[in-house]
Amino acid sequence: MVHRPLRPLTPSRAATGLYDEWLAQLEDRLADPEADRNALCRDVLHDLYFPGLPNDVDEAGLPLAARVALADLDPRNVTLEPEYYHEIDPERYYPRKPLLWLWQMFDRSPLGGNVHLGVRFRRILAPHVFASVGRNFKCFHFVEVSFGYNLEVGDDVVVHRNVLLDDRGGIRLGDRVSISDFASVFSHTHSIDDMTDVTNARTVLEDDVRVTYGATVLAGVHVGVQGMVGARAVATRDVRAYHVNVGIPAKSVAIKSFAPGEHLRKTSTGEAE
Repeated sequence: MVHRPLRPLTPSRAATGLYDEWLAQLEDRLADPEADRNALCRDVLHDLYFPGLPNDVDEAGLPLAARVALADLDPRNVTLEPEYYHEIDPERYYPRKPLLWLWQMFDRSPLGGNVHLGVRFRRILAPHVFASVGRNFKCFHFVEVSFGYNLEVGDDVVVHRNVLLDDRGGIRLGDRVSISDFASVFSHTHSIDDMTDVTNARTVLEDDVRVTYGATVLAGVHVGVQGMVGARAVATRDVRAYHVNVGIPAKSVAIKSFAPGEHLRKTSTGEAE
């Protein structure tokens, strides 16, 4: 086995100092219980997208497209998909909406692809968006969540690029969970007969679970400790602890070599362990 740990990287001292100062300002504003989060979001996005434009500019003299773009920076002027869901809890969602919009728009900005800065930025926002989040949360760009307040995240969780975490019915990610690029974890499902017939079901990924590239975990699925959902697989039912499930629908094809004896059961291929 070849071990390839990640390389330690740090930007230049000058850049790191700028990042530290900017993030500290963001943390200070978020820590203020009286802060207007809509204004906070607009201010940050205005500086990122229109750095040369004064905040008090007379917008009436700007081109129409520029005025539309400026209006779009304020979360009060946009709608997000979860707002259309019937079961939304306004008291919990709307304090988070400005931060969800800030998260999404930061990722689309020139700064979003900077791993060093982006991971720290999202780590600052996460405690204010999620139901709970543990230490050392690491999230790459273009990750989207639905409500946010139904998402529980453990310690040392890593979520890679372009992941969808649909916490509409609730998602819990245990410690050291890893979710690879373009994967999706759902917590709601639609009736095949009536699209408006929606069932919410809590989805749980226990400690040390891996959901690999492009895989999908459907609503209500429970992935046991050290379970793994292989690339492009669709987990439609529970994944047993230490088992590796692949395919559509995902089935167990292997068990991790270090699985305790009580987890050594036959895979779907019938092979004895």
